[in-house]
Amino acid sequence: MRKGFTTGSCAAAASKAAAYMLLSGDVKNSIRIDTPAGTVFDTPVNNITRSLDAVTCSVTKDGGDDPDVTTGTEIFVTVKKNDKASGVKIEGGEGVGVVTKPGLDQPVGEAAVNHVPREMIRDNVTEVCNLFDYTGGITVTVSVPGGEELALRTFNPRLGIEGGISIIGTSGIVEPMSESALIDTIHIELRQRKEMGFEDIVIAPGNYGQDFLKDFYGYDIDKSVKCSNYIGRTLDSVAELGFKRVLLTGHVGKLIKISGGIMNTHSSEADCRMELMAAWTLKAGGTIETATAILDCVSTEAAIEVIKTADKDLVDRAMKIAMDKMIFFMDHRLDKAAVRCGNDKPQIECIMFDNINGKLAASAGAERMLADCR
Repeated sequence: MRKGFTTGSCAAAASKAAAYMLLSGDVKNSIRIDTPAGTVFDTPVNNITRSLDAVTCSVTKDGGDDPDVTTGTEIFVTVKKNDKASGVKIEGGEGVGVVTKPGLDQPVGEAAVNHVPREMIRDNVTEVCNLFDYTGGITVTVSVPGGEELALRTFNPRLGIEGGISIIGTSGIVEPMSESALIDTIHIELRQRKEMGFEDIVIAPGNYGQDFLKDFYGYDIDKSVKCSNYIGRTLDSVAELGFKRVLLTGHVGKLIKISGGIMNTHSSEADCRMELMAAWTLKAGGTIETATAILDCVSTEAAIEVIKTADKDLVDRAMKIAMDKMIFFMDHRLDKAAVRCGNDKPQIECIMFDNINGKLAASAGAERMLADCR
């Protein structure tokens, strides 16, 4: 799959081109920069506007084969001389978000231009200044027309970045279908909660889990963090950041996999839902016939109905066994992560549900922890 280039690379390339045109007086229709990954970014320069003391231009964001909402967006930069200062000053303009919550890459009140893109912009503009022996100051303003609307399709509003998108990228390269980007976002949200004073954290794979917390327990879901399918990696972050307790809430269709030690619940990684449900049903005293019927089911909720039909108390027993296994594996994961980080191991709690029966199982301290977290 084809790789792309980050918004940070686009901003750095446009900054270099604008600085060159400002200090040389010549038009620059294409530009090359080196990314932190070592790959050369060679791109056309668009929308050039020049005056005596400023140049504006843009570079088109190309996310490669990654389904990035910013692909095709023009990343604009205006470079101005600033004779009252020295060095390169970087600002955010239209469509670039402003940080409003702690724990992000930039301090509260700063434009959401992350530190690696800032370094890339600074290095490339400084290179041009040195080429033309310019020793005055330079102000670089990054803008993304339409960025405020684009940001609504990203994690930015939830993270506390308001008014636009972020200018991001650590390598300068976009990896298609980047799993690491999602995991990084989860870690950032957790770090935010920690810096806001949270000692305990509630996580859920997605909207189902958060809606269950809200509807069944009246919990404020804005305090929780979505972990998607990355249960294991999220628990690693929880231990690394030093939380004391963590509560996972989710639908049986995802969480039952954890009872088999599976820490990435995406179907492309593993799908043994029915096998695990059949195993715990047998262990709870169910019959071979019931287990066989479970194996023929296509959904976990259908499997629950099969168990209920055989013996209404069997569901509670089977789900209790599953929950004990889930706690065992998650506790083991947290222990390994805590030892690796030199932190105390967080306490793990869990609540599992389905959309028909509601709560199916809860660990011993789960509901008490949820009450404490309100």
